Amino acid sequence: MAVKAVEKIWMNGEFVDWADAKIHVLSHVVHYGSSFFEGIRCYKTKAGSAIFRLDEHTKRLINSAKIFRAEIPYSHEEINQGIIDTILVNNLDACYIRPIAYRGFDDLGVNPLNNPVDLTIAAYEWGSYLGKGAIETGIDVCVSSWRRSAPNSMPTMAKIGGAYMNSQLIKMEAIVNGYSEGIALDLNGYVSEGSGENVFVVYEGTIFTPQISNSILAGVTRKSVIELARNMGYEVKETNIMREMLYIADEMFFSGTAAEVTPIRSVDKSIIGNGIPGKITKELQSAFYDIVENGNDKFNWLTFIGGDNKIINMPPVKKNIKSLSSKEDVTM
Repeated sequence: MAVKAVEKIWMNGEFVDWADAKIHVLSHVVHYGSSFFEGIRCYKTKAGSAIFRLDEHTKRLINSAKIFRAEIPYSHEEINQGIIDTILVNNLDACYIRPIAYRGFDDLGVNPLNNPVDLTIAAYEWGSYLGKGAIETGIDVCVSSWRRSAPNSMPTMAKIGGAYMNSQLIKMEAIVNGYSEGIALDLNGYVSEGSGENVFVVYEGTIFTPQISNSILAGVTRKSVIELARNMGYEVKETNIMREMLYIADEMFFSGTAAEVTPIRSVDKSIIGNGIPGKITKELQSAFYDIVENGNDKFNWLTFIGGDNKIINMPPVKKNIKSLSSKEDVTM
């Protein structure tokens, strides 16, 4: 889905025009994929515009960088404020938010430690991630021939740019073969996740989902769905899921910031249940959208913005962020 331009993007504490939000071509991230990012949604609820689970997303962003020995030069609170400010300055009621920290311009070698860590925050309008009607009727998926990385080769608890090369292979394979999405298996052949979504399987009234050790990203929406389901009285098991369970499931669905709660209609052309969203899936959708659309939030997951919120000007440059106009030579 094409991104619609907005007025401003937040870069290292300053707002710059959309067209001027650029980095140096020799930035470390361009060559080695050294970025750490989040996908967050702000919803226009009936109670006002609100960001879904802002603190959890910001915490994961900081932790993703920490795993790779990168320190984002802004505090948790400053990042939260930068996100709110970016929405406000662009007068957005509902939007997708992309904060991304990345190794910038200095030393063009595999060793990233000499490079500054920059932070950019963008917010823009974005619709249904998996296509029109996906939420209502479900999507057709396949099991990918591409495996997820082994836990000791690429940290899957970190949401990092480089890891999404694997996701691209999963996604492209699905698309060229006529599916909306692919489901990857882990190193041991157990179900892992989609290219950018967590997966849930409903079988005989119990909800199953892969565990963290199955090389999945610990999704914020996944965590929310588990809490919603248990609050409704359903048993949720985080466990190894064998591939064949996908074909005999009564219901299946994806969760994610972009995907929200998206039913799965078929896997490898094998129809799931009756081929329509099942009872439990629809109940979870209803509970989720009651929060993000109606603002009925008993879990305190929403951060409401607007009204008394004011844009706070932060220090534009931190000590360990070098200017892109630096005249120092790039070293190898």
